[in-house]
Amino acid sequence: MQLIGMLDSPYVRRVAVSLQLLGLPFEHRSISVFRTFEQFREINPVVKAPSLVCDDGTVLMDSTLIIDYAESLAAPGKSLVREKAAERQHILRLTGLALAACEKSVQIIYERDLRPADKQHAPWLSRVTGQLLAAYDALESECRLKPLAHESLTIDQGGVSVAVAWHFTQMMLSEVVPAAAFPALQAFSAKAEKLKEFAAAPHGADTYKNAG
Repeated sequence: MQLIGMLDSPYVRRVAVSLQLLGLPFEHRSISVFRTFEQFREINPVVKAPSLVCDDGTVLMDSTLIIDYAESLAAPGKSLVREKAAERQHILRLTGLALAACEKSVQIIYERDLRPADKQHAPWLSRVTGQLLAAYDALESECRLKPLAHESLTIDQGGVSVAVAWHFTQMMLSEVVPAAAFPALQAFSAKAEKLKEFAAAPHGADTYKNAG
């Protein structure tokens, strides 16, 4: 399989880390939806990252859908979700909040970086910033109530998504979401980032390197 997209995207990085934790080999191609648009379009005309080129040539997109497919390929006993309803519910809540944080972070970044300063809409930025902070407030509360597993054998999709989202926001918008205000998230992220699966897929323009 080939994972298409850059690791500066939390969605691409989420897939890369998940594939490793599930024990699924893949090739990563660090192709930008901006700088190498035409090259990306040759692989997926929709030009959406992440894209996954399956072994039979089928192209999947959207990180959640790609991870769902990956779960079906994993060996028995290898899963980042849980079968019991209560545990699954908790994982889905964490994942939803983390993806909301990713979405709102990206919206702020695009508004700042892609729209001319005189065209930026302050009420929109204020609204999105409020949503972003609300997502992290909820995640901070969740982490304090029930600390997240942070080992390769025990971390689940909720933990993966939270760690990737938090690291992305801190790399890009630390002035908007101060780490000091979210100590539980900061501590969990620091532990998760030390895992070989996270270290092999660092945020940025690098290409994933097999964690071994």
